[in-house]
Amino acid sequence: MKASRPSDQFESGLGYERYVQAGTDEQQRRWRQVHDAGRLTDTQKELIGSFVREMKILVFSGIWCGDCVEQCPLIYRIAEANPAKIDLRFIDRPKDGELAPELRINGGSRVPLVLFLSEDNEWCATAGDRTINRYRAIARRKLGPSCSTGIVPPEKEELDATLGDWLNEVERVQLMLRLTPRLRQKYED
Repeated sequence: MKASRPSDQFESGLGYERYVQAGTDEQQRRWRQVHDAGRLTDTQKELIGSFVREMKILVFSGIWCGDCVEQCPLIYRIAEANPAKIDLRFIDRPKDGELAPELRINGGSRVPLVLFLSEDNEWCATAGDRTINRYRAIARRKLGPSCSTGIVPPEKEELDATLGDWLNEVERVQLMLRLTPRLRQKYED
């Protein structure tokens, strides 16, 4: 992956609210519904509030995508808990559009696809298209389609587990940034 490309894409990305406003009224309703249902515990908020390194999160998404509806508002919940340290942006993948070959998952242009960058635009991690708990829930329901509709929000247990999965990934990258010698030297910590 070219180092400058993710940072260029990040700069052209939209903030969550602006991204969601680009959808139809029904799409906006679905995203709000999941956002409203996803709640961080006090312990999770405290953890996110303790982050000391700035990080950038770039989400390739589809406002129309059921998996995005059921996960991206949860990523936003995490980011809004510490906006001073987490800068979250979204790039829309057209419904029939292709992602760059290095961003494809299992040979496909699957979304959401999340890139984690350091404050100085170093690539740290990639995650997506579903967390382990999303895959487990889908497997339990034995869904036929490869992408849920997002019309009905996930059950609370699944929503909480998926939120926890995303928080674990964000925390993992935060710890990576906190412990990297390059940034520890810069901040003398």
